[in-house]
Amino acid sequence: MNKPTLLILAAGLGSRYGSLKQIEPVGPAGEAIIDYSVYDAIRAGFGKIVFVIKKEIESDFKNNLLKRFENRVETAYVFQELDMLPEGYTLPPDRKKPWGTAHAVMISEKEISTPFAAINADDFYGYDAFRKMQKFLSVPGNQTDYSMIGYKLANTLSEHGTVSRGICNIDENDFLISISELTKIQRENTGIVYYKDDQSFPLPEESTVSMNIWGFKESVFRQIKERFSSFLDTGIHDPKAEFYIPTLIDQLIKEKEARVKVLRCNAEWFGITYKEDKESAQKSILDKIENGDYPEKLWM
Repeated sequence: MNKPTLLILAAGLGSRYGSLKQIEPVGPAGEAIIDYSVYDAIRAGFGKIVFVIKKEIESDFKNNLLKRFENRVETAYVFQELDMLPEGYTLPPDRKKPWGTAHAVMISEKEISTPFAAINADDFYGYDAFRKMQKFLSVPGNQTDYSMIGYKLANTLSEHGTVSRGICNIDENDFLISISELTKIQRENTGIVYYKDDQSFPLPEESTVSMNIWGFKESVFRQIKERFSSFLDTGIHDPKAEFYIPTLIDQLIKEKEARVKVLRCNAEWFGITYKEDKESAQKSILDKIENGDYPEKLWM
């Protein structure tokens, strides 16, 4: 069986961070979080890395990032552009945001021919997550049996503002029952809450959440295409509407078109959502280097 592929979603605008956070250096030799994901994926047994980027960052991406590891593993990249729509749909003139993570997966089909994992570029997941995902993807099985790495909500928050998380409902066999995308979650004095319509609602600390590390088979491309068209029928004129992977997954489960195994992970997530997150991300990397998890210079 061919080694699985890793798909890295790096086309986000980084609107809250204010710059191109996908290649923001956090390691002592200038490594970005994305470097550590690629490093962990290679040693976990992934055979190809595919990146989704915006065309406008192609030069920076190739010169400042891709060349670091293109001789260590097979690589490819695809562009996610706003006008990549199904036949019969026209891009609204006021659309500025990307169409979302499910759309990013959909337009990557031409570069993926094996089971694959999809991750965010600016989230640190840790080696154990890649090891568990690689093991799942390497076992032959039903073409609509997917997976996700589940983290504890309390281990995934930012100290500097709200975050978006997919809150998971899981059965006794660790299969996902449903997932709800909540976009304004933060810790307050009373505990963890999320906001909706200017009201706050509590969330348990031990809630299992998705950090957008998903395991898919190639059949998912057909499923996304079918549902993305339905999304456009109702949301194409909403300039902020996005088609998220958790939204897709929730639909597939409810329609009995897929099963999703939750692979639990107790690691503490970190990433760069806000500029203030960079310092804590740098400290986390240094701590892991001191513990022997990574070399001081990742690609030497």
